[in-house]
Amino acid sequence: MITFQATDLVRILPEIVLAGFGVLVMVLEPFVPAARKRLLGWTALLGVLAAGGAAVRTSFAPGLAFGGSVAADGFSLYFIYLFLLVAALTLLGSMDYLERDHIQHGEFYALILLATVGMCFMAASTELIMIFLGLEISSLSTYILVGFKRHDALSNEASLKYFLLGSFATAFFLYGIAFVYGLTGTTNLLALSERLSQPSQWSTLARAALILIFVGLAFKLSTVPFQIWTPDVYQGAPAPVTAFLSTGPKAAAFAVLLRIFLGGLVSAGPVSFWVIWVSAILTMCLGNLAALWQANVKRLLAYSSIAHAGYVLVGVAAGGAGGTAAVLFYLVAYSLMNVGAFLLIAHLAGTGERRTQVEDYTGLAYVRPGVAACLTVFLLSLAGLPTTAGFLGKFYLFRAAIHSHLIGLTILAVLNSVVSVYYYLRLVVAMYMREGKTEMASAVIPWAVRAALAVSVVGIFYLGLYPNLCIGLASLAAAPLP
Repeated sequence: MITFQATDLVRILPEIVLAGFGVLVMVLEPFVPAARKRLLGWTALLGVLAAGGAAVRTSFAPGLAFGGSVAADGFSLYFIYLFLLVAALTLLGSMDYLERDHIQHGEFYALILLATVGMCFMAASTELIMIFLGLEISSLSTYILVGFKRHDALSNEASLKYFLLGSFATAFFLYGIAFVYGLTGTTNLLALSERLSQPSQWSTLARAALILIFVGLAFKLSTVPFQIWTPDVYQGAPAPVTAFLSTGPKAAAFAVLLRIFLGGLVSAGPVSFWVIWVSAILTMCLGNLAALWQANVKRLLAYSSIAHAGYVLVGVAAGGAGGTAAVLFYLVAYSLMNVGAFLLIAHLAGTGERRTQVEDYTGLAYVRPGVAACLTVFLLSLAGLPTTAGFLGKFYLFRAAIHSHLIGLTILAVLNSVVSVYYYLRLVVAMYMREGKTEMASAVIPWAVRAALAVSVVGIFYLGLYPNLCIGLASLAAAPLP
């Protein structure tokens, strides 16, 4: 019998605060005049900051909650802070965008908060059913956010594709959980690690369950062959939503992957290793090769996002404390550079996002040198050039793979990283080395967006030059896992 204790609430305090502010935003929505809907965005941002304070309080009461289904440990808190950072940057970059495109509705901010609640539960849960509930809370919110441009056919199409394919992926994940429960009589990851402690205990049906769970997560990770939704959804969704979708839910899915494959089901080492190894290679190669041919910037970054998921899988395949810490560090670096890039693209594209082709950026450095320099920082960090967070992120991932004797996988990852430089530099070349008339000269970057961009740029250089604090925290966060 599960007994309720007051400390249980303390250990999920960030989620409670986020959900409370999400409800508050929805309650206030009818009472706020249309001209002042921005206030709801600031209310949501206040909720994110309050949740950050609540996470600090939670860190003083570590342990399991609600019968061992939720863990307040270094691993979960690391991801909660990451999700709050992504949510805060997205909210800062969304308010002027929504106003400009005449879609300023309070439910947008509430959905961001509720999606963050789901992601926090995904990272903190040590029970498969709780992970599923967190996944669904996050997914349902993002389905709606993707189609938030209600009168845009492309946005509606993206939302429908995301919903249909996401529903199939959820079914795979839930079917895998059902298999696990039928075989072991539990869905608790701690109990599973005891009941399936030896590779000899893994039957064919247990391996099938493992693969089904991976398929369900692979959809969220955008790994091959479950990435087909990514370019269309990233292109059709409002750009701030794409910034959020490409970082927060993906990081949450990696948190679950680490919890399950390096935690509760770690004894399935040979099976899970080869599944992840093959997926990493296919994902890196397809993502980078497809990005080479893209003329639309959002689709280019969508395929780039697929490739980066492959890089992170290299760290997961490496396993151990080093591989896990490298994954955690890279997810922070990737979130900063990807959120920053999409937020900047959102405001350069203009009303209706009509300027999203590579040629639209021709000569941008001549008329908006500061904006071009900011976008260049994000692109070079994504490419992994030295002094940026992207470089050290890849360095830690590849070093962990080498220490785990994954030499072939590391060589393929490095070669893919070299290939990616070409399509990132295409955009830089268009901005700096081609003269032309661009309509982006008149694009206004609001101060709230500038604040978000400043945080991203400073974070990229800070992690690229002084990584010790973050990698130290990542190492501590990786400690609860085997």
